[in-house]
Amino acid sequence: LDLGVPSDGTVSTAKIVDGAITSAKLASGTGGKVLQVVFATTTTQVNNNTTSYTDTNLTASITPSSTSNKIYVIVNQANKLQEASASGGSTIKILRDSTTIYGDAQGYENFISIGGASSVQRYDRNNLNFLDTPSSTSSLTYKTQARAYIAGDIISCQPENIESTITLMEIAGW
Repeated sequence: LDLGVPSDGTVSTAKIVDGAITSAKLASGTGGKVLQVVFATTTTQVNNNTTSYTDTNLTASITPSSTSNKIYVIVNQANKLQEASASGGSTIKILRDSTTIYGDAQGYENFISIGGASSVQRYDRNNLNFLDTPSSTSSLTYKTQARAYIAGDIISCQPENIESTITLMEIAGW
């Protein structure tokens, strides 16, 4: 039985129904493949009671092997929000070197409001994921920063030394 499949794995133009073929092709199994993984953790508590962003001590570096590759960033940031009044908030963002790549839409992405309370605190975890396209083969440092929504409120990252993690995955370009 001849199925028309050559033994060397090639297909002639005559065997292609519409006769069209492109000269560029992606090698089998490369697009979207995980090329390397970097994992970092911290338990050092960092407090911020201002509306200015401060580093949380959660950071990791990776060097992509090609400018067409992407970096998938996974953050699991432990935090505690302490409110001086009955309501307030905080936010956490991801940076590549000094450039914000995710977050920072509002200063109250984590928010709490309890009527009649004079002070409130809440423990939480921020799980942030972002697929970055850095177009670089230089070493890149990814980190998080946090800020309070209202001055005087306190955002504590890694409160009581609860662990936070960051994972960087280099993904083959497609």
